Amino acid sequence: MGDRPRIATASLAGCFGCHMSLLDIDERILDLVERVEFDRTPFTDVKILGECDVGIIEGGVANAENVEVLREFRERCKVLVAVGACAIDGGIPAMRNQFGLKECLQESYVDGIGVETPHVPDDPEIPLLLNKVHPIHEVVKIDYFLPGCPPSADAIWTFLDELLTGRPIELPYTQIRYD
Repeated sequence: MGDRPRIATASLAGCFGCHMSLLDIDERILDLVERVEFDRTPFTDVKILGECDVGIIEGGVANAENVEVLREFRERCKVLVAVGACAIDGGIPAMRNQFGLKECLQESYVDGIGVETPHVPDDPEIPLLLNKVHPIHEVVKIDYFLPGCPPSADAIWTFLDELLTGRPIELPYTQIRYD
């Protein structure tokens, strides 16, 4: 990686908790800002992804837009990291996989509690749902997996620090969580 590697992040289908955990590195965020250049992330509000050294993805793949974003990250990022349970195994969004898509849409938009105007939306602006939620490694090649729901701020910091300095990534046992 160059003097100031470029990092991009995205959240697919999930809760955004991994990005919140990244913010929980507290004052170390200042060190990170001095060491890297942020590309597309919620921190910069950059909408177009440039060429990056590291792409950090949280969330599962639940719709056509998620697939497009993920493929774009794989194409433009030298290293792609799956962060959190949703990215690694589908997490909470994948709980819908035990039901058919038609059944999920029927329950959500027609038969669900509080539905006032029963109909399944079909606006072309709404990304098409996939039949099931996929972990991101089923769609593109992933270079690193950082487990947790979400991973702790310390685990994220250790991971980034070791990746950026070229050291082997060795998370202490106390920082690894699979919940």
